[in-house]
Amino acid sequence: MLTLRRTGPREDVSLLSAGGRPVLLATLDVPFAEDATAFAVDSAVETGQPLVVVNAAEVQPTPYTFLGYGYIEREDLQDELRKPADLAQSLAVRVERLRVCSPHPIAALLELVAERNPGVLVFGPDRSRLKARTYRRAAKKIRERVTCLVWLA
Repeated sequence: MLTLRRTGPREDVSLLSAGGRPVLLATLDVPFAEDATAFAVDSAVETGQPLVVVNAAEVQPTPYTFLGYGYIEREDLQDELRKPADLAQSLAVRVERLRVCSPHPIAALLELVAERNPGVLVFGPDRSRLKARTYRRAAKKIRERVTCLVWLA
């Protein structure tokens, strides 16, 4: 009786990436929750994918906004938003930091998620620094409209 002997795969499948889908860590102009940062960085390290750190900020449509002067950067917030990127870079993860300014930051964040097609979206604003209603509304829209895996703080 003839049998077919199969050897293992020709390439190490453990080294194959998940299709180049980054881990996206997002907040709404407040610092990140510590558990969200830890989850996002761990996910990027374990999957070998880049980390995209996003701050979606609300700006009112004024003439200055159209000239690019609508967002006033707070130094203390920028230091907090830099921490996940610095941690990921220290662990040899490629990092991209983005600021999305819009009169509708949640809609802008959802548009960015659709463009980037992440493997997992970690929505991790520090809930003690964000209005509960804003967080609930954002979480509901994210659950309804995003097609990737979602982690909510």
